Amino acid sequence: MTAQTSSSIAQHPDIMALQAQSERAVASPTAQAVEALSLLTGLFIAASPWIVGFSGLTALAVTNLIAGLAFVLLARGMGGDAYDRTHGMSWAMAGIGLWTVVAPWVVVGDVSTTRTLTTNIIAGGVAALLAFATAAMAGGGRRQRT
Repeated sequence: MTAQTSSSIAQHPDIMALQAQSERAVASPTAQAVEALSLLTGLFIAASPWIVGFSGLTALAVTNLIAGLAFVLLARGMGGDAYDRTHGMSWAMAGIGLWTVVAPWVVVGDVSTTRTLTTNIIAGGVAALLAFATAAMAGGGRRQRT
């Protein structure tokens, strides 16, 4: 019988190339700008009921708070070494952005005021666009690798 070779999958050339590509993608100014804007957008969504002045609409205020914090947590997972493993979360971020857009019509009670509609449509749209940009950057990196 031949001697068994113990090799780690982490040392495989393809894995090492993927890790190097991910590190380059995260270090790019575009990726850093998208991450920073995503964090700011999520924080705005979370705080918007108090910033814009619809905190009295409790159902929507709680919805925006939860959606904004979830968006921030997912966006934060995009940076650093976790980028390659978590880029799929960008689709969850897009879902949160789209939820933010439709929330004034979906949550219980009549919360579709000018303030709530304007804030949620713009902030949710920006969040979804940033999430799509993150997904596109991750997908573009996989295509360039070949």
